Amino acid sequence: MNCKIKSLSKDSHEISFKVPRTGWEKWFLLGSDRHHDNAHTDWELEKKHLGQAIERNAGILDFGDLFCAMQGKYDFRSDTAQCRPEHKEGRYLDALVETAADFYKQFADNWLFLSPGNHETSILKRHETDLSERFAEHLGRSKRGHPVVGAYCGYVRFKASRKDHNSSLGSLILYYHHGYGGGGPVTRGVIQTNRMGVYLPDAQVVVSGHTHDSWVMPVSRSRLNRSGKTYLDRQTHIRIPGYKDEFTGGDGWHNHRGGPPKPNGAYWLRLFHNGETDEMDYEVLEAR
Repeated sequence: MNCKIKSLSKDSHEISFKVPRTGWEKWFLLGSDRHHDNAHTDWELEKKHLGQAIERNAGILDFGDLFCAMQGKYDFRSDTAQCRPEHKEGRYLDALVETAADFYKQFADNWLFLSPGNHETSILKRHETDLSERFAEHLGRSKRGHPVVGAYCGYVRFKASRKDHNSSLGSLILYYHHGYGGGGPVTRGVIQTNRMGVYLPDAQVVVSGHTHDSWVMPVSRSRLNRSGKTYLDRQTHIRIPGYKDEFTGGDGWHNHRGGPPKPNGAYWLRLFHNGETDEMDYEVLEAR
């Protein structure tokens, strides 16, 4: 893994990597809402995508709710039917971190970044322990310097430079937010692209999760450069679904409230050299 990540502030981070002058590509796996400890989470699909990240030498970024963490004491949603056996031994929060770190340790060298979701911040508020920080420590952050733990929302800048010297080959700015709201049964949260695009003018990619929906929405923008020439660029909004199947079985809280089936998975962000413009370009692909 030849990427380096550094924190400029709690909500601003930079991932840098060296590549040849032309003909290069770099992959990143964008995940969210793993809900890894839930009994209905698809561990095999997680392993498949994380294994592909290793094969592609891709960086792994996670944007919250890696933990479900709803089956402990004092949570009104607690339901032992949603709980895995290894988490019923009386050390609930400790067991969540330890078993997750054990599952993900084979992918630790590629895991660059994670941020908390509403499930982690709920535990922090009620139990005063930070599951995201504990997970990063157990995964071996002290040895590698990553994964870095970010804020609930913020920026990640990707920077490419030449292998033979430090000249820049371009950069891309990603804004992430774990997510908010219910998504909407019809719009699935797509309407948020209009709001977020207004107050996020610097981001080329905007990523969120939370609602367990899955879509990619490119938005074209008219721009004016410093010399007065107009041009078009795009801002791509990504909604990451996650890995928990709340629908199958027909008798959970999701079913009781009339929730629909939701897709599972993640997305790839592929950065590459654009031979036509001689600049960094990107594309977004569904992880299957």
